[in-house]
Amino acid sequence: MIITPVKKTAVPVLILLILSILLTFQSCKKKRSEMANVLYKKTHNKVFRDVTPEGFSEVFEKMLKGERSKLTHADFILSYYDKTGYKPEFVMNHLFNGDLTTTTNYYMQAGDHGLEPAMFQPEQLRTLINKFAATNGIKTVDEAYHDMAELELTAANSLINYSNDLQYGVINPKKVFERYFMATKRPDSLSMTEIFHIHNMQNYLDSIQPKSPQYIALQNALKNNIAAPGRSAEETKRLLLVNLERLRWRNKPYEDKYVIVNIADYGLNVIDSGHSVLKMKVCVGQGRNMDNANTLMAYNDTCKEDKPYAHETPQLNSLIHSVEVNPVWNIPRSIANKEIIVEAAKDRFYLSNKSIDVYKNDKLVDNPEDIDWSKVTKENSDYDFKQNPGEDNSLGKIKFLFNNKSSVYLHDTPAKYAFYKKMRAVSHGCVRLGDPQGLALNLFGPGDKYETISTDMAADNPEPTTIYLPKKVPVYITYVTCWADENGALQFRQDVYGLDIVLYDHLQRYMHPQVN
Repeated sequence: MIITPVKKTAVPVLILLILSILLTFQSCKKKRSEMANVLYKKTHNKVFRDVTPEGFSEVFEKMLKGERSKLTHADFILSYYDKTGYKPEFVMNHLFNGDLTTTTNYYMQAGDHGLEPAMFQPEQLRTLINKFAATNGIKTVDEAYHDMAELELTAANSLINYSNDLQYGVINPKKVFERYFMATKRPDSLSMTEIFHIHNMQNYLDSIQPKSPQYIALQNALKNNIAAPGRSAEETKRLLLVNLERLRWRNKPYEDKYVIVNIADYGLNVIDSGHSVLKMKVCVGQGRNMDNANTLMAYNDTCKEDKPYAHETPQLNSLIHSVEVNPVWNIPRSIANKEIIVEAAKDRFYLSNKSIDVYKNDKLVDNPEDIDWSKVTKENSDYDFKQNPGEDNSLGKIKFLFNNKSSVYLHDTPAKYAFYKKMRAVSHGCVRLGDPQGLALNLFGPGDKYETISTDMAADNPEPTTIYLPKKVPVYITYVTCWADENGALQFRQDVYGLDIVLYDHLQRYMHPQVN
């Protein structure tokens, strides 16, 4: 037997070839270990032995872009996965430990919040989860890529929507209501990124459930299918639904002390350390639905969009910074044209009897009674009107000032009769106070400033005086038609501005898009 010796120069080449093959094999094995080996181990489906991160990312990126129009927060989702290399985070981290099944169970209970479970696609998620649970549920690599991508996208999109809806509300009120000026926090990329860093899914889902006593009270009423006095169970359900949505909005007071006006209740409360320390009746701006002609059970298409009546009081929050005692009323042109000029045309001494001065080009008109007001119209009027302090002044003896876009404020009124009415939407937009001096005492407290206010309000020949609060006090003007009072009893109010109808219809568009 003749043995041919191997040339020494061929040995290194052979070794390098073997090493190259081994490295290539190990490299492929390493890629599979990150995705393929895990998926095969969990599913026992041989198809997954051939999947690669590169193959998945290509399919997933294409699906993301193709499904863009169906995603609520498409820009955020596409940006996030682009930055992370299109990794299947929910598939790899939350599918096989039961987390995604847990989320579908929570979605199915969305009705407890007045929401439709279908908004969060629980049935679609369950179908996809079951395909991964069956040994032969997925038959080809292409099908594996597709189903992984669909599950990843559905899980991410639904969890973002569910998390946002419960923590911030379904509707952005600033996009629905024309006179909504409340600071309201909305979800952003930072808050939405949280869903990709969940360690314990059930703990997370429990943590985002609204837990305020008001919310729980309305939830219980919804679950028990109660009927409010004079309303059917269905109308009550709709009323609870819109007010649950309002409670989810991030616009609630956070300060220890604040003034809050509920337009629908015609009431003001001063809250200090969680307790009401002062209550009073108020009058608010006239609304479009003061006769309750439109209800949540009966309304037409013209009620579905917010078209405020000219004198509706806006929803807002601000800081009360000062009061004006014995204020001068700078009468808005809208009121002057529709009311003051009309009355002056009927009675030439109306202006002097009401202590109203007339200005033209910023100069006082000496004898306004000599003007033929019947010939003055809003088109040709260049007059301004100011009512001097006194018993007839429409602002009464005091007004509370805070910065806002609508030029509204809280004020006294000589017209006390309105406070004896049940329906008190009677003003031009400002909020008339049933006990203005009581509010002044509460905000200023006993002392020199309040004594000045009290003395000046009682003066026979009053002069305007501005007095600044030692510390600004937050004020919130809201619109709530159902809540639990201090005894836990549910209170219901009429929808004087028709805002329940607007909100209900917009919620339906989100919950039942196929109907709208």
